[in-house]
Amino acid sequence: MSAQESGSHTWRPEHLRLAVDAARVALWSWQVDSNRFTMDKRAFDLWGLPWADEVSFEELSAHIHPADRDRVRAGFLATRSVAGDYELDFRILIGEEVRWVSARGQGADAGIVERVMFGIFLDVTGRKQAEEGHELLAGEMSHRVKNLLVIATGLTRMTSRSASTIEEMTGMLTERLMSLGRAHDLVRPLPGAEGKAALLGDLLSVLLAPYDDQGAFAGRIRVAVPRMGVGQGTATALAMVVHELATNSVKHGALSVDAGTLDISSTTDDADLYLTWAETGGPPVREAPQMDGFGSRMISRSISQQFAGALSYDWQPTGVVVTLRLRKDRLAQ
Repeated sequence: MSAQESGSHTWRPEHLRLAVDAARVALWSWQVDSNRFTMDKRAFDLWGLPWADEVSFEELSAHIHPADRDRVRAGFLATRSVAGDYELDFRILIGEEVRWVSARGQGADAGIVERVMFGIFLDVTGRKQAEEGHELLAGEMSHRVKNLLVIATGLTRMTSRSASTIEEMTGMLTERLMSLGRAHDLVRPLPGAEGKAALLGDLLSVLLAPYDDQGAFAGRIRVAVPRMGVGQGTATALAMVVHELATNSVKHGALSVDAGTLDISSTTDDADLYLTWAETGGPPVREAPQMDGFGSRMISRSISQQFAGALSYDWQPTGVVVTLRLRKDRLAQ
């Protein structure tokens, strides 16, 4: 019975070339004494070089990324004495383009024929870019988790100083942490040019929703701000500032009484966003309180450091008016 009749297949050289082309494998041979390479057309295309009968190791090395060049040179030389299969991954430069190449072969002169070693090059740029993306994502997640732990520690200290009972501290701390969680959930990609962010209006509305119905009439908190993104690097900081202002209002200001209202509006110029937090209908303001507590210092420092801005208080008889000046470019980060 022939190979064709039995369902098997006889490989021919042209079939091997078809398989190599399908796998996009580039072939090379290395004359170890002269240190010169003979390569197929795909290998020359991969390296961005014009076709030639052969190319020297030094000519190839000139196209290796400077950060990888010494490692690759040492690695190739080491293959002469280290037994087993080897794989060297490195970057090459094609003009300003960076490509990742994987060189594979056998060490310790295995398979050497008349002082010539054989191997392949593979373009692994896509895989390396995916790996780098995963590493960046893991690093970003680690960074954000560390930031949240630092903020949670600060909130715990702040709450312990302002609460009078364990029950009050538990309630205040739980609400603060839940607000930070809601701000974290809002950080998502937006269509257009806003980037990875929450919409400012959505962020403020979600953070203030728990205070909009405290046995009072619905809709007493009004938010009117322009459509702009808040970057994931600043959403948590802004949430902490908003929650501190809301907590003070629930304790002493407009949100502490049924008839109190809160209006948040904004104006902008070329560089800055001005958020105005205006309370009315709360207990009459007799005199401006001292704003030197831990929470006040913390949000002032956050506005200054995170947003390159400033925070000011205007104690009107009808309620406090707080103005937050925030750099627009910082807000989007």
